[in-house]
Amino acid sequence: MEFVIQKSSLGGGVRIPGSKSHTVRALVFGLLAEGESVIEEPLVSSDTESCAGMVACFGARVERQEGVWRVNGIGGSVPVPDDVVDVGNSGTSLYIGMGVAALAEGYTVFTGDAQIRNRPVAPLGDAIRRLGGEVISTRRNGLPPVVVKGKIAGGKTRIEAVTSQYLTSLLMAAPLANRDTHIHVPLLNERPYVDMTMAWLDRLGISYQNRDYRAFNVKGKQRYRAFRERIPADFSSATFFLVAAAITGSELTLQGLDFNDTQGDREVVNILKGMGAEIELGERSIIIRGKGLTGGTFDLNSIPDALPALAVAGCAASGETRLVNVPQARVKETDRIAVMRSELAKMGARIEELPDGLVIRGGGLRGCALEGRGDHRVAMALSVAGLIAEGTTRVNTAESVSVTFPNFFDLMKGAGADIARSDG
Repeated sequence: MEFVIQKSSLGGGVRIPGSKSHTVRALVFGLLAEGESVIEEPLVSSDTESCAGMVACFGARVERQEGVWRVNGIGGSVPVPDDVVDVGNSGTSLYIGMGVAALAEGYTVFTGDAQIRNRPVAPLGDAIRRLGGEVISTRRNGLPPVVVKGKIAGGKTRIEAVTSQYLTSLLMAAPLANRDTHIHVPLLNERPYVDMTMAWLDRLGISYQNRDYRAFNVKGKQRYRAFRERIPADFSSATFFLVAAAITGSELTLQGLDFNDTQGDREVVNILKGMGAEIELGERSIIIRGKGLTGGTFDLNSIPDALPALAVAGCAASGETRLVNVPQARVKETDRIAVMRSELAKMGARIEELPDGLVIRGGGLRGCALEGRGDHRVAMALSVAGLIAEGTTRVNTAESVSVTFPNFFDLMKGAGADIARSDG
């Protein structure tokens, strides 16, 4: 499927869907808890459905109702799945699922789509081995399909968290190990996502120590309790509408966002404000008014998912925009640094690739045929670029947006975008 976009201005209100990161954590904590956990306003997308399928493989029962998911957990005694666990396109489910599998006394096999089968698992596998588990890459290349065997005993391990999901996986599994766990962390990217995990651990009464993010001590033989939690709106999804309003000179009200939440991508609001957009924060809403943007240098280490959209903002800004310190953007669904440079250059952007980011010099864009590369955030970012491009912009593999934002098209069209769908 293609998105076909013409130059547009936007207006009105947009209700942002729930956070993928919170929904996935809620599903897995619900799996590991004893009794029924209630998740209100979950994100319903292919990624969260993949996670729901994964926790069902480990014995949870997930009941889906309108606006509510109920998870009947296993109480910490993790069984071996009856079949291979297919996580689809969900890297978060893969990595957190590996930690869950390390609690089962048997072999669990994980696979996924072509993008997942190119996600590195070796660093997390090494960390699990140090705790007493076994991890085997079936092709012996450090990539899925991957086999995980437990049960981890606890003890000492280390993780270079190129992606925060490695550390999150260990932090979620370690409380159920038989002994205390000490995790040494010489490298940590995307720290706000670890803050999110710790906020959940705090909420569920888990005992641990955070030693300035360089080491974590987690008490063993703990239990997860059931919970009822409402999922906040997703700042990662909101980023596309924030940038869309900022570059088109439009006013949008984004509803459901809680600026007090731990989500790292809330920093996009401050970045756009620093570039010149006018922003008002409400109790659970954000009003953004697009003005003339000015470039700057922005460290995206904590918010790698924002790189595609902010690269588009850089194209609309005067002067130079540098998006830096985000090498992990190369190991997402695609190499997003290389892909965004390639696709925006097709539109006439003056853009250069750095080892850890991008340099963009503002100027006009022209519409053309673009490759979404099957990456949801790339497809959405390029669609936003089409809102300021002269002529027609066509973005293929647009169906990929269902991974995290199934109603992206409807909300964008409802806000006034001249966007259509085509079978290509």
